[in-house]
Amino acid sequence: MTAMMRPSSSEPPIRRYLEHPRGGPTVLRIVLGTQLRKLRIQKGITREQAGEAIRGSHAKISRLELGRVGCKERDIADLLTLYGVHDADERGQYLELARQAGMPGWWQQYGDVLEQWFETLIGLEEAASLIRTYEVQFVPGLLQTEDYARAVTRLGYRHASQREIERRVELRMKRQQLLKASDAPRLWAVVDEAALRRPLGGREVMRGQLEHLLRITELPNVTVQVAPFDIGGLAAAGGPITILRFQEPDLPDVVYLEQLTSSLYLEKLDDVDNYMSVMDRLSAEAEQPKDTAEFLRRLLAEA
Repeated sequence: MTAMMRPSSSEPPIRRYLEHPRGGPTVLRIVLGTQLRKLRIQKGITREQAGEAIRGSHAKISRLELGRVGCKERDIADLLTLYGVHDADERGQYLELARQAGMPGWWQQYGDVLEQWFETLIGLEEAASLIRTYEVQFVPGLLQTEDYARAVTRLGYRHASQREIERRVELRMKRQQLLKASDAPRLWAVVDEAALRRPLGGREVMRGQLEHLLRITELPNVTVQVAPFDIGGLAAAGGPITILRFQEPDLPDVVYLEQLTSSLYLEKLDDVDNYMSVMDRLSAEAEQPKDTAEFLRRLLAEA
């Protein structure tokens, strides 16, 4: 299975995203930041100089160019002037993109239980054309049943109230809806056998989870492989990995590494290439997708 190629487009990049939005504000912030960075570099302007123009610091410009934060329209207008963008139509497109990038995504309604570092992942998933993931301890979040997700949440948030637990589970279930959308991404998951044998939530919860995996792998855009115990050590050294790829040429591939109370987002080409190689080796060593259903049926028979 090969990585997706990205289509080229002759449309002006800003107009293309305004006319064909995909992925919500998270991705629009990244697109806006990427375009502003290109303008700054073309003019030979430093981040420090750009920061002074908007009464900020070079760190603020860095965060803006990475799409990590939104920005006031006044600041965008000042940067466009600094970068020599004076055409009214072009400026209008940038400002409209900034307005749309500042709109709340559907996940904002879960702000009471949504960590900022995880919010970025949800926004990226909404825009991805391909999501590749490896999990060793749990079934991937996009493939969890409600009962299994509740057990996972209780394990990770032992002191949370019942209301908070249910809010987190509700968020996870809503997040999964993207797999059945008209423009759904491809999901390619490698799951360690340990995650499938660990009876999280009890026997009946785990049976329900295995049955759900059997059903969801029938979707044409979902591929699941099992990494069995008998293949020995794995290239990922036990850590979960998610790689997101996008069809849009202005969006770089992103590697997401989740930690206990935070996460890392890697975008540098060398980092992404290294993790893509790891994922390729995992997929080559794991059971082939055509054997997944039979593997799951054997586990169900033993459960």
